[in-house]
Amino acid sequence: MSQTLAAPGARVNRLAQFYVLTKPRVVQLIVFCALIGMLLAQPGLPPWSLVLSAVVGIWLVAAAAAAFNCIVEQHVDRRMARTAWRPTAKGELTNTQTLAFAGVLCVAGCTVLLAWVNALTMWLTLATFVGYAVVYTVVLKPLTPQNIVIGGASGAMPPVLGWAAMTGDVTLPPLILALIIFLWTPPHFWALALYRVEDYRKSGLPMLPVTHGPEFTRLQVLLYTLVLFAATLLPFTFRMSGWIYLVAAIVLGAMFVLLAWQLWRDYSDALARRTFRFSIWHLSLLFAALLVDHWAWPWLEERLS
Repeated sequence: MSQTLAAPGARVNRLAQFYVLTKPRVVQLIVFCALIGMLLAQPGLPPWSLVLSAVVGIWLVAAAAAAFNCIVEQHVDRRMARTAWRPTAKGELTNTQTLAFAGVLCVAGCTVLLAWVNALTMWLTLATFVGYAVVYTVVLKPLTPQNIVIGGASGAMPPVLGWAAMTGDVTLPPLILALIIFLWTPPHFWALALYRVEDYRKSGLPMLPVTHGPEFTRLQVLLYTLVLFAATLLPFTFRMSGWIYLVAAIVLGAMFVLLAWQLWRDYSDALARRTFRFSIWHLSLLFAALLVDHWAWPWLEERLS
């Protein structure tokens, strides 16, 4: 009887372990940014069957990249309190199991994109997988403290993927959105690295606070945040948005710059943690404001004219 009862629980636990490999919170933000790209690509609502297919395909490939990352970094994950609980780090899942899982997700995602979206989106998504899972994780991350900056190119791709899924093309607007994410990535991750510096030191990864010290890193966070603030004004400058987005971008950007300034002038782990958490809200609310503006501003402009 006990064995009969234990079997379903064991299966549920194993499914939970595989789910953890996909880094759900990270993938959710990726899919959210891709979805924004899809919804901004057309004046009205796009076909929801196409949106659903694109979301599923991009989610599957992003989850595959996350799982592959867990294989490559398991020796690093074991040394860091933030990641030591991952199933690959604890030895709960073997490399073969994880690699097979990642392979199935990647093939399934690419199949969905090729069959129900378009070939361009499939190839761009696959290139993003290679950029993150191989170029960034295997090559850049262990070699250079600029890993986050260079590797940020892969993380910036979701809006481009979403735009390509709806239009079959890549034009200036999604590239501007990608630039925003590219510039957002360093202050986001360096804020985390500042209060997790001992973890990164033990891991052996050449993160900026380890190689160049916390003072230099705090200055870089501030400088990148200032450049990011300027970049967030580009959608308004290039008439991708109206005043609703502009106001949101100024308010959110000012809050991020203020946190970065405080972090540079008077550091504390609590402030670094607060900056890291706010950076997630910053990007999410910024893109949400862009979407609200996309639908609401033309209606308001028509009635105000």
